[in-house]
Amino acid sequence: GGRARRFVSATSVYSNGCLQRLQQTGSNRFQLGEAKAIRLLPRRTNMVQELGSREDFLQENRDTETSYDFLGEMRQRFLRFKRQKYLPQIEKFQALAVAQSPKVMVIGCADSRVCPSYVLGFQPGEAFTIRNVANLITPIQNGPTETNSALEFAVTTLQVENIIVMGHSNCGGIAALMNHQNHLEQPSSLVERWVMNGKAAKLRTQEASSHLSFDEQCRNCEKESIKDSVMNLITYPWIRDRVKSGEVKIHGCYYNLSDCSLEKWRLSSDKNSNEFYVSDKEIWN
Repeated sequence: GGRARRFVSATSVYSNGCLQRLQQTGSNRFQLGEAKAIRLLPRRTNMVQELGSREDFLQENRDTETSYDFLGEMRQRFLRFKRQKYLPQIEKFQALAVAQSPKVMVIGCADSRVCPSYVLGFQPGEAFTIRNVANLITPIQNGPTETNSALEFAVTTLQVENIIVMGHSNCGGIAALMNHQNHLEQPSSLVERWVMNGKAAKLRTQEASSHLSFDEQCRNCEKESIKDSVMNLITYPWIRDRVKSGEVKIHGCYYNLSDCSLEKWRLSSDKNSNEFYVSDKEIWN
């Protein structure tokens, strides 16, 4: 059918909503990732290690958590949202209850510290968002995933005009990818099996920066993986056609947790050769 009826004005992305410094402890109850934060370690740990140490972490913090009413806090936050935001804008929220018409699709990482709406200032109804480990987009040839099914809905039904692939620094999924031994054909966990979709970015990184430290290689791979996911979007005909016609624009973003900066790229095309490439690097700081 035709384009969904629009109820919300054009998307606004506010750049002044970022924290100057990432809070590194959980002293302020789940403000950033809606969970009590684990103190950032001085050395990078991958997601497999983090999952493996979860029980130890819970055991160590059980005594301090017993006095904290998690559901009670959630209830108060919900009621505060209703009182301070929903009721003053009740017409807007009732319109959103009928239909949505976002202009932006965001593919972000599942990491609790990197909420796209929080970092980029999206309001309800502005951005259609899906998140997975390491913000990976697989080529269409790899078959269906929850991410590309959401892409299909966002592009063909909601007719979004922008697609953003948003990665970040200190990504546990990319660390798990970089830690995996290339000679092992069968990854040992579900996390490793998933992040191996970024193997091409890993191999390029290892070839170009083998002289760098592990952390520096991970940072390079985080960015290379974003660029690969951006390019993988073109394997979907219904995205490729819209990009060529100018109906859809594709962007890659890398959010640095340490200094609250954003590195951004854009997918460009050569009309003569009909080829696509990532270009136009910008730093938002």
